[in-house]
Amino acid sequence: MNKLFIAGHKGMVGSAMLRHCKDYEPITIDKKSLDLRDQQKVDEFIATSRPDKVVICSAKVGGIKANSTYPAEFAYDNLMIQTNIINSAYKHGVKRLLFLGSTCIYPKFAPQPLKEEYLLTNSLEPTNEAYAIAKIAGIKLCEFYRKQYGVVYHSVMPTNLYGLNDNYHPENSHVIPGLIRKIHEAKERGHIEYQIWGSGSPLREFLNADDLAKICYKLLEIENPPNLVNAGSNTELSILDLTKLICKVIGFEGKIITGDPSLDGTPRKKTDCSLLNSIMSFEETPFEEGLKIAYQDFLNKNNS
Repeated sequence: MNKLFIAGHKGMVGSAMLRHCKDYEPITIDKKSLDLRDQQKVDEFIATSRPDKVVICSAKVGGIKANSTYPAEFAYDNLMIQTNIINSAYKHGVKRLLFLGSTCIYPKFAPQPLKEEYLLTNSLEPTNEAYAIAKIAGIKLCEFYRKQYGVVYHSVMPTNLYGLNDNYHPENSHVIPGLIRKIHEAKERGHIEYQIWGSGSPLREFLNADDLAKICYKLLEIENPPNLVNAGSNTELSILDLTKLICKVIGFEGKIITGDPSLDGTPRKKTDCSLLNSIMSFEETPFEEGLKIAYQDFLNKNNS
């Protein structure tokens, strides 16, 4: 059985990869035992563990506020993590590597839906520029190693993710876990209204992390995968409608108030998944069902 190093196995995507790891012997290590920003230690770990394949789920991630507040950390940490793993994997004979990016790599005002070919065609969204630039560097590094050395290092660009084992931090979370926490707290405190971040008009697409894990395993088995492929879903709705749906799942009946439009970020971010659909098919988790599972996950964490 081939050995698969899942970098970032305790995060939302990494833990989903671990849950669905049926055809591989998984290799994992806690970040307390291995700082992936440390080049020498990463190299020693890869040399010792000898994985056959690698999937890079590990990254410093966060929402608009976190990205805007800590751009240097988002750039440095992500650049170091991915560069160390990619280079050490090549040095120690790993022939197959999958790098996970994000659709924030595409230009702010790129045509919709977003196609892989739009990469590097215009300027980025300023609020997450540092994270996006780091991810673009990882995509290109995989492409260059593949071109120069013949190793199959490739990338998948997931849309906005949610699911089990998400980060529900009140300030540094993504939109769905952030809304789950804040709306739950509003309900618990008996508030009669809830104010969302921004105007509520931006459209966003969402994919369950377990669905992404299944996509990743299929990509790892394709003999000649694309250098870059989007992974999206059929679930797209406005932030306001998302908030209303989460209120329904949680049982919060208060009034929803909109906020400052300058905090909206990219107006729309819908992925074109024509390429993905041409090479595989997968069954998507129904969105409301996925939100209920995510809310129960939050309650479990909150009460533990």
